[in-house]
Amino acid sequence: MGMRRSIFAPAAVLVVAVTTGGWFLQQGVRREQNVYFQARLFEEVVDRITSDYVDDIERNSLYPLAIEGMLEGLGDPNTSYLTASEYENLRIRTQGDYGGVGLHIGEYDGFVTVIAPISGTPGARAGLRRGDQFVEIGGQDAAGWDAERAAEVLRGRPGTDVEVKVLRVGVEQPVSFTLTRERIQLKSVPFALGLENGIAYVPLRVVSETSSDELIAALDSLAEQGSVEGIVLDLRGNPGGLLEQGIAVSDLFLPDGAAIVETRGRGARQSRTFEAEEAGRYRLTPIAVLVDEASASASEIIAGALQDHDRAIVVGMPTFGKGSVQTLFRLNGGSVLRLTTARWYTPVGRSIEKRHDETAEQDDPVRTLTLEGRLTAPPSLEDRPVVRSHGGRTLYAGGGITPDVLVMADTLTTVEQRAVRLIDRHAGEFERVLFDFGLRVARERLSLEEDFTVTDRDLNELYDSLGEVRDLVGRDDFLAASRFVRHALERQIAAQKWGEAAEFRRRMPYDHQLRAALDLLGQADSPDALFRLVGEVNARAAAPGGGGGRSRKLASL
Repeated sequence: MGMRRSIFAPAAVLVVAVTTGGWFLQQGVRREQNVYFQARLFEEVVDRITSDYVDDIERNSLYPLAIEGMLEGLGDPNTSYLTASEYENLRIRTQGDYGGVGLHIGEYDGFVTVIAPISGTPGARAGLRRGDQFVEIGGQDAAGWDAERAAEVLRGRPGTDVEVKVLRVGVEQPVSFTLTRERIQLKSVPFALGLENGIAYVPLRVVSETSSDELIAALDSLAEQGSVEGIVLDLRGNPGGLLEQGIAVSDLFLPDGAAIVETRGRGARQSRTFEAEEAGRYRLTPIAVLVDEASASASEIIAGALQDHDRAIVVGMPTFGKGSVQTLFRLNGGSVLRLTTARWYTPVGRSIEKRHDETAEQDDPVRTLTLEGRLTAPPSLEDRPVVRSHGGRTLYAGGGITPDVLVMADTLTTVEQRAVRLIDRHAGEFERVLFDFGLRVARERLSLEEDFTVTDRDLNELYDSLGEVRDLVGRDDFLAASRFVRHALERQIAAQKWGEAAEFRRRMPYDHQLRAALDLLGQADSPDALFRLVGEVNARAAAPGGGGGRSRKLASL
């Protein structure tokens, strides 16, 4: 059987392999006898529970419990046992064509958690956000579930509904949502645009089987429309995907033979370096890579490889920090063991692994809401190991990929955050009304242009449509959140009337990270010029009075 390597958030590289026995193939008689003794001891415990426990217990049910307990004892959230049905769920999600709600999910702090909603899908339209924790799915208590079990319940026949309740930071009670399942087809590149100064903007949403082909098609199409003087590769919110495609995407921008990623495990099979196999067709074009806290695994491999080789500047916020490697071992009966077998490193030897304490992160007092309702916090570079890129630039190891230019998303004021969190208590109903209102505007206002304005009258009409929520969210609070609501309504109307590319154009004026990348690319006619410019920007930030030092402040461009 061939091998497939995949990277997920929070999972990482996944390699399909077949085990061929070998449980008792131990070295030395004493060790073999010890293993046999332990196996017999385990069977004695199973026999005793089956025969004498106060309640009737099915013997076959004890073995999965033992396996799960053993794996839990490893203290590795990325190692798990998958039943045949759970593996099928994973396979379907990897292939990117299924009936579901469009959410990337993972397991944190005892809850299945939204890592990222997929743009244009039921989960995104309903208003689910990164960090929402499921407490109920389909009428079932979801505490303690793993992602595979949640995926099995969330998926279903297109057109059917599934009710969910989530915990959201800043909201005391669970928030309810009704999601209508759809056939989900994950496109890696949903659209591509030519922006100012000949800059090509390409969002890579997931690293799937067709990512490199879609990326080539998008860039070639933009090149046919005019010269491509620079590229913005947007990896924000990209949770990862297939390792081969992470390598293939990196290959497009690197010279032949350039190292892309190294895996290190206990054996030769798990320890190898993956290199670019041909001269990248876009290897001479200046590139800016956008990343954020939800960029993970395969997207981190791409960003790390281009950063280490001084091939692209990285702009935004430190990434998720997923640097371990899992292998899928096929077991009897179609089940699968997902086992951490290696760690991966960038070309200059950086590990970007970050330990996540979800409770501490949620309670972090410096975390604030962005204009789009996501949580963010100023990054710190204190105590981070320093390494050098191939060109001698300062890079940081650990804690994800640290951007060359740190730029926070647009955030809300304290007053705005209080008002938004009040609305968030009723997020399910608010998002439903927002969707319906945006759809009605898109259908009824036939002369509407893309540069339309959301008026105060629109906001008041939206508020009047909230029904019972108006009794819980006063008009003053609603208007205090008007910047958040106005931005959400602009995007909703644009998406309904013209599609995802138009929604992106409505985001652009508020997108500080994209603005920083465009400003830098607009002033550089070569990769070398781009790096010199970034060096000047960071030197000014580090100068006295510029807010620098090891914990340099966010660059202001």
